[in-house]
Amino acid sequence: MAELISREGNKVSFRVAVPAAEVNRAYDQVWAGLSRDVRVPGFRPGKAPRKVLESRVGKGYVENEVRDRLLQAHYPQAARELKLSLVDARIEPEPLSSGQPFTFTVKGETYPEVTLGDWRAAQLTATAPEITDEVLDRTLSDLQERNASFQTAERPIEATDQVTIEELGEEGGSYPVYLDVAEPHVRDALIGKNVGDEVEITVPAHQHGDHEHPEHTVRVRVQGVQTKQLQELNDEFAKSLNFESLDRLRSDLRSELERRARQEGDAARREEFVGQLVDGMQVEIPQALIDRRRESMLEEIQDDLGRQGVKWGEYESFMREQGKLEEFLADLAKNAESRVKRDLALERLAEDLGVQLSDAEFSGTMNALAQANGLTPQQLQSQLGPNGINAYYVSLTREKALQQALAGLGGQQTDTQQAGAEQDASEQGNTEQETSQPQAGEQAEEQRGE
Repeated sequence: MAELISREGNKVSFRVAVPAAEVNRAYDQVWAGLSRDVRVPGFRPGKAPRKVLESRVGKGYVENEVRDRLLQAHYPQAARELKLSLVDARIEPEPLSSGQPFTFTVKGETYPEVTLGDWRAAQLTATAPEITDEVLDRTLSDLQERNASFQTAERPIEATDQVTIEELGEEGGSYPVYLDVAEPHVRDALIGKNVGDEVEITVPAHQHGDHEHPEHTVRVRVQGVQTKQLQELNDEFAKSLNFESLDRLRSDLRSELERRARQEGDAARREEFVGQLVDGMQVEIPQALIDRRRESMLEEIQDDLGRQGVKWGEYESFMREQGKLEEFLADLAKNAESRVKRDLALERLAEDLGVQLSDAEFSGTMNALAQANGLTPQQLQSQLGPNGINAYYVSLTREKALQQALAGLGGQQTDTQQAGAEQDASEQGNTEQETSQPQAGEQAEEQRGE
């Protein structure tokens, strides 16, 4: 049972009392899991006494697990019961004992008051690209190119050849160069040369990643020349791609292109609508809200760099030396503000439409997400934590509101766009959790075997 204690402006405080029966049920679930998973010498699985199990996992482990289970279940539920959309929250649990009710207090901050414009009158102009015969023919040509073969040529190098070159010098090595996609300075240096010729390639000054490379010369030897052989567009070509005929290839390819075009149109309408929603809203955004989002985004970047073996301090020093640190921080702040505005607009949209997720809907989505990540639902809940679960619920509610509004304007959501929307919601859940605590040719290949 949730009870509102106080609400002043955006600051809110509430208390949640969990009945003793539910506390006991959580204890039983944790003990059952330990009995199943912890092996104790001298006891058959599931037969070790609780005192023995506790000595194996450490004192306090059971209480911590029970407390986490109760918070994960009852904190998001209480926020929904009180109709509170929390930006940030601090949970203060009271002592936990078996057979006794469990109480905790939440102190947090809600989103600021938002007023939307007349979004129901929005006029969306974005449309799906048209799949013309020219587009289809160009895609088929791409397929020809991707499935071309190469044969040795006894002649000077031509513009569409594949050339094997050996780079001369201490760090030399052999590798192929496809001239039809090569840089102009490489293509110009090699065309007309023969096997055995040594060639100097002048590489102009350029930037690669974070490094500036001055103009320099590379000396190479031509080791081999192969000419591209395109297959004729006929039934044999279609069969090589596991299609029964060229007509079937063209038909399936057009269907795939049209499906992706619809997705592109849906995505464009979606972004156009959200843009109009944000532009038309009125709100005073607390700077602290933007700052928290910026810090969360910075932590994500630091984590990504860490996974690549790059220390943030070193990367920060490098950007400062290059004179790019201020630009980086300005872009980060701008993106943080943009994300916050988007969240606020969608949150208000969900409130205006009275959108909610049923327990069955949310449970089903959580179970699907857990399965997709190779986790049990309980493992996923533990990873997200109470604030993360609540943030994910909020994100899904916003997404449901967005789909409902688009449907009212005549927009249609494809299955693939829905998957992308769920990803957006998941990313938003991750961000809020951290803030509060925790080419064309590809289409044909996808049709193989149909």
